[in-house]
Amino acid sequence: MMKFIEMNGRALMSMLEPDEVSPDALQRIGLTDTCLVRINQQGDIEVRRHDRWDVIGGLLGNFEHRTENASGRTWA
Repeated sequence: MMKFIEMNGRALMSMLEPDEVSPDALQRIGLTDTCLVRINQQGDIEVRRHDRWDVIGGLLGNFEHRTENASGRTWA
């Protein structure tokens, strides 16, 4: 079973590191501060669209801890 952590776009953008997808790139593909996003345990970033989840990028290195800190949540 795949586990995720959900958060809003603002929390995601606050945790990005320089070698990962940039906040500007995410905003160009439609990510906003209030979008619902989720990260899986492989580091894939998905954004909630009206009728589906779209993969929009990925995280690298130590993202598990950063994701928990940024969201205040654990993997579910």
